[in-house]
Amino acid sequence: MEKILKMGKTSAIGSFQLFIGQAASTIIMAVGAVILARLITPEEYGLYSIALIPSYMAILFRDWGINSAITKYTASLRAQKTGEETFEVIKAGLIFEITVGFLLSLVLASLSGFIASVIFNRPESAPLIAVASITVFATALQTATQSTFIGFERMELNSLTNICQATIKSVAAPLLVFLGFGAMGATLGYTVSFIASAIIALAILYLTIIRGIKRTNTKKSKTSKTLREMLRYGVPLSISSIIGGFLTQFYAFLMAIYCSDAAVGNYQVATQFATILTFFTIPISTVLFPAFSKINTENENELLQSAFASSIKYASLIIVPAAMVLMVLSKPMVTTLFGEKWTQAPFFLTLYVISNLFVIFGHIILGSLLAGLGETKTQMKLSLITLTFGIPLAFLLIPSAGIVGLILTSITSGIPSMFLGLYWIWKSYKAKSDFKSSVKILMASAVAAATTYLTLNFIAFADWVELACGLATFLATYLITAPLIGAINTSDIKNLKTMFSGLRIISKLLNIPLNVMEKLAKSP
Repeated sequence: MEKILKMGKTSAIGSFQLFIGQAASTIIMAVGAVILARLITPEEYGLYSIALIPSYMAILFRDWGINSAITKYTASLRAQKTGEETFEVIKAGLIFEITVGFLLSLVLASLSGFIASVIFNRPESAPLIAVASITVFATALQTATQSTFIGFERMELNSLTNICQATIKSVAAPLLVFLGFGAMGATLGYTVSFIASAIIALAILYLTIIRGIKRTNTKKSKTSKTLREMLRYGVPLSISSIIGGFLTQFYAFLMAIYCSDAAVGNYQVATQFATILTFFTIPISTVLFPAFSKINTENENELLQSAFASSIKYASLIIVPAAMVLMVLSKPMVTTLFGEKWTQAPFFLTLYVISNLFVIFGHIILGSLLAGLGETKTQMKLSLITLTFGIPLAFLLIPSAGIVGLILTSITSGIPSMFLGLYWIWKSYKAKSDFKSSVKILMASAVAAATTYLTLNFIAFADWVELACGLATFLATYLITAPLIGAINTSDIKNLKTMFSGLRIISKLLNIPLNVMEKLAKSP
């Protein structure tokens, strides 16, 4: 338990640092996007957006799972205190990313004229595609360094580089457009932001991590051997990512064919709100990756079982109520920020976030556990199962049900692979979720959602007032209901206080609701 609490404390601090970084960078880029949209013409903005597509596609095929391998092996080797091998992993990863990123950028730049004229039928986009191709190389450097930060559990450095990139992009792109460079200015600003953040990340990596690694001056380099091991680990993960990216684009392709522009617009608005949940899900899954990587399954299997169950429970305590809030308050949220013309968006949002409720089974935790244990081939097989279900479901549901069919396809296609993965984890390591606690967390969130829904039916104020009242009602009800029905007990509260203790002033603020819940949990 002491080791689990230590892991939990490190994960809580890292999750909060990533949460701040992701929230800050998202807000900064949103502000920059609004300013850019006001300065640039629709035609120029469209040309700029199109010019970025080839680099997006190239980045999808650039990684080969090396970044995940960097995180996995730096975390596990640090736990074994082998500095020389840790340095070899970082060096091999950087060499691979620099080489592949540079070659892909070079190829993309040389093909920019062909892509612009033949594929896009927009010859004027050729110089923009050539400029944007540099981001393939720059992101290779940035993501490799960030993967090292995550492996060393220096999440604050990861957040710092993201904030730097967002800030530079949000300043440079609008400024260059304002100076009269149009779509080229926006593209240059986008590209410069990645180049600058990559340089900053490399400098931070050297100063904070590489200089501190103890290594011997051995003449024989193990880079080639290390890289082969990293590729064996990473390629299946890369295939999983490509499959996920392909399915997303495939769904979008069918959506463009079978759905009206209005429905697509409402869906895009709904997904903007759904990104709020990624502020919680991405930090949690990210910090658990290196945490699970440090567990030795040969002699710490009991630790693995406890860590897996605890991760699911504590992640559920945050993500399930957050998803329920978006579901029950979808209408006042959408109308407050975007107005009443987006009539379909609240329903789409309610459906869209349902998949986050599967965290009670271990959905969000499963990928981090498999990657941390090195079971990447299993992860690849599960992705293939999702693909097998996703394509026929998309053909069946999207043409007949439109956006609703798309959302249902996204939710249901991953269910078989999720349960197969969880069964495999139980069979191989006897690790599973505490289903009794999961059901109670779901019940507490459902009671809070129902209370909020009924409360809003009795008031008729402005949308922003309903939103504020709804949030207050949900939070109060959840804090009362969760300890009363046993979704969280005094032992959990004590553990959470220990895990949050490293957050300084934030821990004191979090202790306020935790103290209230503790008193309720102790009441007869």
